[in-house]
Amino acid sequence: MATLNLGILAHVDAGKTSLTERLLWSAGVIDVLGSVDAGSTQTDTLELERRRGITIKSAVVSFEVDGTTVNLIDTPGHPDFIAEVERVLGVLDGVVLVVSAVEGVQAQTRVLFRTVRRLGLPVVVFVNKTDRAGADVARVLGQIRVKLSPDLVAMPLDDSAVDVLSRWDDDLLTAFVDGTATDAAVEGSVRRLSRAGLVQAAYAGSAITGDGVDALLAGLPGLLPSQVPATAGPLSGVVFKVERGPAGEKIAYTQIVTGTLRVRDRIPIRGAEAKVTALHVFDDGVTVPRAEVEAGRIAKVWGLTDVRIGDTFGDCRAATGHLFAPPTLETVVVPGTGDRAAVHTALSQLAEQDPLINLRQDDIRGELYLSLYGEVQKEVIQSTLAEQYGVAVEFRETTMICAERVTGVGTAVEHIFHNPFLATVGLRVEPGTPGSGITFRLDVPVEAMPLYVYKAVDVFRDALEQTVRETLQQGLRGWPVDDCVVTLTDCAYQPPGTNAGDYRKLLPLVLMDALREAGTVVCEPIHRLTLEGPADSLSPVLRLLAQHGATPYAPVAAGTVFEVTADLPAAEVHAVQQRLPGLTRGEGVVEAEFDHYRPVRGPAPERARTDLNPLHRKEYLLHVLRRV
Repeated sequence: MATLNLGILAHVDAGKTSLTERLLWSAGVIDVLGSVDAGSTQTDTLELERRRGITIKSAVVSFEVDGTTVNLIDTPGHPDFIAEVERVLGVLDGVVLVVSAVEGVQAQTRVLFRTVRRLGLPVVVFVNKTDRAGADVARVLGQIRVKLSPDLVAMPLDDSAVDVLSRWDDDLLTAFVDGTATDAAVEGSVRRLSRAGLVQAAYAGSAITGDGVDALLAGLPGLLPSQVPATAGPLSGVVFKVERGPAGEKIAYTQIVTGTLRVRDRIPIRGAEAKVTALHVFDDGVTVPRAEVEAGRIAKVWGLTDVRIGDTFGDCRAATGHLFAPPTLETVVVPGTGDRAAVHTALSQLAEQDPLINLRQDDIRGELYLSLYGEVQKEVIQSTLAEQYGVAVEFRETTMICAERVTGVGTAVEHIFHNPFLATVGLRVEPGTPGSGITFRLDVPVEAMPLYVYKAVDVFRDALEQTVRETLQQGLRGWPVDDCVVTLTDCAYQPPGTNAGDYRKLLPLVLMDALREAGTVVCEPIHRLTLEGPADSLSPVLRLLAQHGATPYAPVAAGTVFEVTADLPAAEVHAVQQRLPGLTRGEGVVEAEFDHYRPVRGPAPERARTDLNPLHRKEYLLHVLRRV
């Protein structure tokens, strides 16, 4: 049977979870509609989600439509939980983007649409909340065409659809000019072009009343690409979510890409074999235990004790890099009167579920650090720790996470027998292209590599690359280093004594020496703001931006309203958002998203180190070798 992995994406409060609920009801999976306000929906299962009325964790439900198994994944809409969306996108075949018929295209709508189009994922749009006061479908469709994509086709189809379709379909254009175009030809064209991601079909309706939802459900199998999975092939899959069960056991949400996974199978995870102890599959809105799960399904897998998000098995490659900007804020966790070890254990488990919170521990100061997207995420973490783990914490003031960028070229080498380790490591560090991340390369002959330890060149390279990435989490001033190229230029070993630990311990010393020679500049994260408000409030809004260090672009006035775009340090965004309503009589609207890093103006800030400090050789060796 064909399968369709479908994501429901939206800006917060656009009605995404309500639409999921209505789709399940229309598909016959549930008999009674749940409500977000009442906390009774199928996909918002956490008590915290039900109480706040927002989606925090992605959730999976499955149902069948016209012979196609739809694995529907409901995702968070709040920008503080964008990392949860990122982990889901890699397993999707297509997306339903929900847009409010009242608020229209919002900040997160644009971020999500750009990302899914960059991935080449086909999109169907649902303009929701047509039953609400102020709903204007025609206005919102016009917004979508201007702000998202001109290739929008309103459903049901009318003659105007041909103008969009004919830009991509020469045969349809010819038939239209000849007067031979039929309704069937137009319908076939929109389905083909939608599956190819060239046009976006748009439905309108209300998830609350059900208007338009049946038409959307019926159209999905034709408008989005389904897959016929290779169930007979070799086993492969990818883990996109990890959670803990009632007994604290790890549960891995896994897309089976090819083959069949069975209970008691042993699969390679993180360099070791793990035995599958139980399987649950999503079926008709619930999860049921199964002895095996075939390709095309999404399963909950028990027994993978060391599994992490993004792990793969079989011939399945994990996605590299991030689709969205990393967190740009940081806070210090202050444990309450309880056990500090319990707080660390709880945060470690939360970091398994969301690696981007980047839990760091400063052993010297006894402090724990978390990376954040925003204040709501901080509140949710605090509530989760209290309710699920029984530990109380407070947080210090949120601060900005800067970055270090390499400014020149630096080299360093440590030769065997001239350092405490049985290894030679030479490295070159140089700037990479913006947005390229960390690139690691080998420029040494194979015979110089200790393959009797690492078994293969790929394993050797991957092991060194992991150490490079870990070391560059803290640069010369303690900030993460990115957008650089690190090349192994020298390598030697002494059999049989040389082991993997020699390279793992020596490499940070060499890398920091090379980085010191190359030099870095500290950069701060800058968000791009778009503000709208009454025209008579423009002057105080511009003063507000100036007070918080913004760089505004020329404002645009249109009748009684203004629009201004500005670049603003990430640390100042929350303050601007809080003060804007008071300056605009509550009519101001602000959209903010990360845009770029720029060099800090003034003295470069330093970040307290939490590693073994390879910048100071004696201190580092004292820790690593445990001797003077």
